[in-house]
Amino acid sequence: MGLLADPTRLKVVAALALGAGTIEEVAAASGLELKDVALAARRLARGGLVRRDGHVLELVTDRFAAAARAAAEAAPAPEPLSEDPAESAVLAAFVREGRLVSIPAQRSKRRVVLEHLVRVFDVGVRYPEREVNALLAVWHPDTAALRRYLVDEGLLSRSAGLYWRSGGWVDV
Repeated sequence: MGLLADPTRLKVVAALALGAGTIEEVAAASGLELKDVALAARRLARGGLVRRDGHVLELVTDRFAAAARAAAEAAPAPEPLSEDPAESAVLAAFVREGRLVSIPAQRSKRRVVLEHLVRVFDVGVRYPEREVNALLAVWHPDTAALRRYLVDEGLLSRSAGLYWRSGGWVDV
């Protein structure tokens, strides 16, 4: 995959992926000079990413699939987000890299996600709405929906424009 770190080689691979089949077609599609395409194709062929037969080029897509599988196998298993396996499964489905990819439509799953999310709020601290929005925006862009769900589920309370944590588990 290090071969793709070079912008010229990346353009060659992109042009091949989009259907170019010769050095001339790659040059036309990528805007690169023929000599640059030829040099990049030679290097990509030595690396096993391209088959070259004269001016005809073919992307070896199997190598990309193999590299993706190898990377997935080498990656450490993600840390569970909860000690409860059922909760962990729900959180794994909706939380990726510390962000909420979508708000669950099913109430029981949404409750699990909200109980996880409410932990960003400290017990005993009153937050203005702007700060609540800033904390929730780290998780998901629809801060109004999250704020409303947290209040509706009794995890946050609000009065006079201030919010505070009023439910959920507290780590001690």
